[in-house]
Amino acid sequence: MTAGLWAAAAVGGALGAVGRYAVSRAAGAALGDASAWGTLFVNVAGSAAMGLLVAWLARGGGGEGARAFLAVGVLGGFTTFSTFALDAVTLATERSLAVAGVYAAASVGLSVLGLLAGLAAGRALL
Repeated sequence: MTAGLWAAAAVGGALGAVGRYAVSRAAGAALGDASAWGTLFVNVAGSAAMGLLVAWLARGGGGEGARAFLAVGVLGGFTTFSTFALDAVTLATERSLAVAGVYAAASVGLSVLGLLAGLAAGRALL
């Protein structure tokens, strides 16, 4: 990966993170302390955007720079759930629905367990 692609991913990531923060703040303002609803919106919108982007890239749109900036950067900073959704669909179409199901269940389950382990470690150490 060239320096330009790293820079594209970094700038895109910053923009995506700012967008995620703005959506979370807006959801909180509109719905009260509703960060979960902001997260839901970000995940659904980011996944839809990833689908549109992948379709565009598959038809020859953009290129490696556009992928680094938009997919890895903007959407990665906005929500990694869009990448998770793309990986699950790719596994379902290229491998099997069973493999995609195991991946999805393991991703969610292990991530929740990882968070719980991190919380426990932080409480014990801090």
